[in-house]
Amino acid sequence: MTLPSLPPPDPALVAQLAEASREFDATGADPERNCWLVVHRHVHGVLPSEYDIREVPEELYLAVLQRRKEAAATPPA
Repeated sequence: MTLPSLPPPDPALVAQLAEASREFDATGADPERNCWLVVHRHVHGVLPSEYDIREVPEELYLAVLQRRKEAAATPPA
């Protein structure tokens, strides 16, 4: 199943999801995994099960991951 084409991700949503991805750091500090989990939850309403193969919008996932990496590279004020 292919997801329909979506508009570019909303920057506020991307920032919110990037921050929410940190909730999963306690179970593994893997930004790629944690960003995928939070995007999956946002899109499908639930976290994935072990064999969940539903797709997530790649553009949204990559934007969230990029935002998280940028936030990690920026020293706190």
